[in-house]
Amino acid sequence: ILKTLNSWFWWENIWMPINCTWADFVDREGLVFPKPHQLYATIPYAFVLLIIRFFSERYVAIPLAKALGIKNVRRVKPQPNPVLESYFRECSRHPSQSEIKGLAKKCNCTVHLVEKWFRRRRNLEIPTVLQKFQEAFWRFSFYLTSSIVGFIFLYDKPWFYDIWQTWVGYPFQTLLPSQYWYYMAEIGFYWSLIFTLGIDIKRKANPQGLCSSRFTFLFFCPSQDFMAHVIHHLAAIGLMSGSWCGNYVRLGTLVIFVHDTADFWLEAAKMFNYAHWEKTCNMLFIIFSIAFFITRMILFPFWILRATLYQPTYYSTTPVIAYFLFNGMLLTLQGLHLYWGYLIFKILKRFVFLK
Repeated sequence: ILKTLNSWFWWENIWMPINCTWADFVDREGLVFPKPHQLYATIPYAFVLLIIRFFSERYVAIPLAKALGIKNVRRVKPQPNPVLESYFRECSRHPSQSEIKGLAKKCNCTVHLVEKWFRRRRNLEIPTVLQKFQEAFWRFSFYLTSSIVGFIFLYDKPWFYDIWQTWVGYPFQTLLPSQYWYYMAEIGFYWSLIFTLGIDIKRKANPQGLCSSRFTFLFFCPSQDFMAHVIHHLAAIGLMSGSWCGNYVRLGTLVIFVHDTADFWLEAAKMFNYAHWEKTCNMLFIIFSIAFFITRMILFPFWILRATLYQPTYYSTTPVIAYFLFNGMLLTLQGLHLYWGYLIFKILKRFVFLK
């Protein structure tokens, strides 16, 4: 069954133009092609990013937070109690008064001590401001680095200025070393987010949750539910990996760059918000909003989507199945952009007119 599914998945009609086969994608003089097996390397790259994250949060983010006036609040841990811990994890974090009385009898202690235990135990689940700052700092660092490196990789490429160049010579476009590392870092970053889902800060829904997700097709995520975010990050990995296998690398790097250039502004605003630098936070959020509307509302639909929907018809009269799959997901992504852009506009409206 797996062999049959594998043959279906790699069917040429899904990935490449007519009269092309996988045998045509063998490296030869002057041409190097992306290979699916290279995506396995993103797993060890993810662990490298986790190591970098650990040291950057510990030795850069913490001193920076202290310099900005953020203190490390130490919470008092409750006394070890297997009965209460089991009830906390399996039943309720907010037991009723009758349940507290029952637990007090079971543990042979007072109602006040049980209430105190649950209060302290709930407080342990709440992330400190320093923890939020550390996570925002890591995301800010990655998005900023990715934006700078992406610009360095792309600024001298003809398709960065002329979007038609993304299809010239397709599918026989050689893979550049810069494109390889750009993709590996981005996919590795999303793998690292999956690996840390269990320890990352749990938040309510907010624009950043989906604005920064480049290729997600989740329309709504009410909370940072574990499985929802596993699906979210796997969707990003799947779409980037699919564009890698189909050699849509030129367009893929442009999509990544367009999204990265706005995200680090929001993470920077969050960092200064945690430090209570209100004016700086407000200014950074305004810059983020401008960057968001330029990249998501102008460049993405009128530059990227135009290249994926309209221009391929000039090079092939028989679109492959991947054309419909990828464009469907990109259009869904644009729907997310419109939705979150509307919410950001409402925030800006309140900020300007209601102070």
